[in-house]
Amino acid sequence: MDVRYAANAKDAKHYDTQQLREEFLIESLFKPNEIVLVYSHVDRMVTGSVCPEGQPLSLTAGKELGVEYFLERREMVILNLGGEGTVETDGETRALGRYDALYVGMGTKNVSFKGVGAKFYLLSSPAHVAHPTTLITLNMAVKSHLGSKVDSNERSINKYLDPSVVKTCQLAMGMTVLEEGCVWNTMPSHTHDRRMEVYLYLDLPEDAFVVHLMGEPGETRHVVVRDGQAVISPSWSIHSGVGTRAYRFVWGMCGENQTYSDMDAIAMKDLR
Repeated sequence: MDVRYAANAKDAKHYDTQQLREEFLIESLFKPNEIVLVYSHVDRMVTGSVCPEGQPLSLTAGKELGVEYFLERREMVILNLGGEGTVETDGETRALGRYDALYVGMGTKNVSFKGVGAKFYLLSSPAHVAHPTTLITLNMAVKSHLGSKVDSNERSINKYLDPSVVKTCQLAMGMTVLEEGCVWNTMPSHTHDRRMEVYLYLDLPEDAFVVHLMGEPGETRHVVVRDGQAVISPSWSIHSGVGTRAYRFVWGMCGENQTYSDMDAIAMKDLR
């Protein structure tokens, strides 16, 4: 498990490109026949992936968690970004097609993954209450449409982990899809001092990328992000991006509340 310690906003403004990438960018996800896990001390979010090309892969707890099994004191969401696969939780097997998600509640002891071509994306945060394990299809997600082609940010938002869809302790997760010809996400930008966030960027060809903007509104920095890479965003940081072409991204949050609209908007004139 790769452990990332929390970075202070005052220190981060002095980081060079390499240090920004080492602290906030998750470059290597979705490795064949591997479970990849990145533990962030920012709200103790775990970001990970499972690509079970051969034998089933089982999720276990490492010494970093200090527990007997991974979800002893945690909850988790699994989003399948590849071909059909299955997830077994405490003896119950569920099939996940592309863009299907599975919320797995605290206390689930055994979690294993199977399916050639499946690409499971994981987000896990600490929990204090056990909620039922629930399958959420793309059709079940709460839909909203934002932006415009004039502003190059017309996009569709699919909220999988929304209080109206499934009960969670603190996890929230969704997938945003930009319309063809639109490249900006989350602009005008915002912060939310009550929640951290992780962005996973998808559907980018090899010669395309997203310039992810981060940092305090008056001290912005950027990280170049490519397909299948994720960025950890502390609560003090904006999290916006512009791509060389349209793409989609998965956002995941944890913190004090699950209110999607709870954000502190940053006026365009105040960005530096």
